[in-house]
Amino acid sequence: MLALLALGSVGCATTPAVVSKPLPSPVVSTKLEVLDRKLFEEVVGESNGDAYRVGPGDALLVAVYGHPELAIAAYAGAGVSGGRSSGFVVDNDGSIQFPLVGSVHVAGKTSEELRAFLETRLADFLREPRVTVQVSWNGSIRYYLLGQFTQPGMKLSDRPMRLMEALALGGSIELERASLRGAYVARGDTRLPINFHRLLREGDLGQNIPLRSGDVVFVPDNAGDQVFVFGGVMGERGGLGSVPFVNGSLDILQALAQAGFGFRERAQGMLSETRVIRSEGDRGMLFIVDVERILDGEAASFHLMPGDIIFVPTTALTDWNNAMQQILPTLQSVSGLLSPFVQIKYLRD
Repeated sequence: MLALLALGSVGCATTPAVVSKPLPSPVVSTKLEVLDRKLFEEVVGESNGDAYRVGPGDALLVAVYGHPELAIAAYAGAGVSGGRSSGFVVDNDGSIQFPLVGSVHVAGKTSEELRAFLETRLADFLREPRVTVQVSWNGSIRYYLLGQFTQPGMKLSDRPMRLMEALALGGSIELERASLRGAYVARGDTRLPINFHRLLREGDLGQNIPLRSGDVVFVPDNAGDQVFVFGGVMGERGGLGSVPFVNGSLDILQALAQAGFGFRERAQGMLSETRVIRSEGDRGMLFIVDVERILDGEAASFHLMPGDIIFVPTTALTDWNNAMQQILPTLQSVSGLLSPFVQIKYLRD
């Protein structure tokens, strides 16, 4: 028995231990790009203290000193119904009907601009008219909350709001189904570079911008998350297209394969210099990823994020400027699908 125990202990002592060694990262280099603050403010287009501009549905109180007969009460009786204060209601065409002057276009004007305008017009009828203008009812402010809200739709407000306040009008956001990285604020035909993930998950109030009437807040479903693959001399799909996430996960080899890249030949592009653009809000991270090392088992996989742009160059590149010159024409063709950062940083005239 002692002999058997001794042999067993020797056997255990000589069994080699299994050591797990993690593979290195395939990332060759990274570069952070942040939108210039002046450019950001130019795109957002509004800051604290901006004067309110009149719009259709608003009600205005206008008084002319020494001429009470020009007050709205003398012409409209009890004034404006529906809980609004008495005043001139701005029509859908942005105008009001003012005594003596007639039709006056007021939409887009501040109270001060409207005051000066009315004094100029009334000078044809009165001596040195003095006018005061006050917005008594904000009926033109409306926001559109679309996507993963519990109460989506058009929302009216009695005052200008910031983004967080407007989001509350939509109830709550279905975070388990929402794609915060794909969410955006649209103002006209421009998407604003707002980082919803930092705003809602990290409490970054720098993203809590003032909204304008008519702004659209869209929070898409994460089932539509995708990446974009360009470049190389690829298969039937031509190396251009979007690749969806599967169960919320996607790595760079899966994306390239689904885009039609044939790894057996490996002569279809400079895999060792694959470019990845990852952006959110007002900043982007530029990666150079050595996909060759991943294929050879010498580097770990590179996991993608929704909205990533992958570019496999056909020739060696000197720098990122050279890469962007090659990719810009293709980005232009799908500009409407790309993040606000990419649209503003690279595609803006």
